[in-house]
Amino acid sequence: MYKNKIISVKDAAKLINSNSRVVLGHAAATPTAVINEMIKSKERYENVEIVHMLSLGGCEYAGGDLKNHFRHNALFVGGNSRRPLSEGIGDYTPCFFNEVPSLFKNEILKVNVAIVQLSKPDENGMMSFGLSNDYTKTAAEVADIVIAEVNPNMPRVMGDNFIHIDKVDYIVEVDYPLFEIKPPVISDVEKAIGENCASLIEDGSTLQLGIGAIPDAVLLFLKDKKDLGIHTEMFSDGVLELVEAGVINNSKKTLHNGKMISTFLMGTKRLYDFVDNNPDVELYPVDYVNHPAVIMQNENLVSINSCLQVDLMGQVSSESIGLTQFSGVGGQVDYVRGASMAKGGKSIIAMPSTASKGKISRIVPFIDKGSAITTSRNDVNYIVTEYGVANLKGKTLRERAKALINISHPDFREELNKEYALRFKD
Repeated sequence: MYKNKIISVKDAAKLINSNSRVVLGHAAATPTAVINEMIKSKERYENVEIVHMLSLGGCEYAGGDLKNHFRHNALFVGGNSRRPLSEGIGDYTPCFFNEVPSLFKNEILKVNVAIVQLSKPDENGMMSFGLSNDYTKTAAEVADIVIAEVNPNMPRVMGDNFIHIDKVDYIVEVDYPLFEIKPPVISDVEKAIGENCASLIEDGSTLQLGIGAIPDAVLLFLKDKKDLGIHTEMFSDGVLELVEAGVINNSKKTLHNGKMISTFLMGTKRLYDFVDNNPDVELYPVDYVNHPAVIMQNENLVSINSCLQVDLMGQVSSESIGLTQFSGVGGQVDYVRGASMAKGGKSIIAMPSTASKGKISRIVPFIDKGSAITTSRNDVNYIVTEYGVANLKGKTLRERAKALINISHPDFREELNKEYALRFKD
């Protein structure tokens, strides 16, 4: 069956018609062979919509000279897709990460073609989605045509993370290295933020962490903790040292006890080797992993996310700078709400107190005009900067403003206190 489905990359590209919607696999599992062939033969296509969240590929199809052939619809905006969006040659569709599969299932975004990257099949014909389950598995399950780029470098990751060969229409055999994200350099500011976040994490907690300097900084200060667990939309290399030290052992988890649960993975080859055939790591679709009703079943769940701005009411803007779409909501609200509903749960929004090398305060009287509110003031729990921790849950507007000013950068406190005095008439 496998041999009968193998076709060349050129023939795979010919399967895609003009006016089709093509969904690409996600993040470190972004498939590249077929889409690159489509770009080479661009004159064959008109109005092909390319849909994905984060792509670690080149995103050349979003270029201005290809706008009559392809149009990118971003469900999350990365560095390679910001420019086409700002130039009006691409689109952004706002949505919670956990809801993306339902867009495909319910044909709100009907999937004509899914191009995914898979592991080689096992003796039972099962191929792993490897590093990217999230919406990728659902897209493959509902697409009219499924094209799999089968890569021997893709790890076989456990969980509900497999598709049988009879559900794949065409196979393109590839052998390219997986995308890697190197661990970030952690600054003193980020270390201070990490230490403040770590002070809120108790033994036996289950963690949701993202990627980047702040999550990795948090992990630096957890070495004296015990029996931590992982239930997160993604994790990276930063957790490996704590797993090896026995700090993360998932022994106190109230859901999927003993297992590290995620929906996608992104890091270096060290991480990819760690998860390959590892029975302690399981990936599931994002409409399960990120659903607040599932998240809340993890007692003592601590979620840590970042943002761009917080106003004095506690409104959080994490995805746009004015009208410029910078990223997306991702799973932030999924985990803020899931943690809030969990027994003993805590949600943390962590950020440096300033931006633009100290010129701009991230704690502001008003969110910038045009910026989207990602996490509402009703949802927010802890805000953390390098200057401390503000617990906003159950606090009045007056109390919130005071707490946020106290963790703002000292250079901006006078200005913020003037706004406080105007607003609250103290």
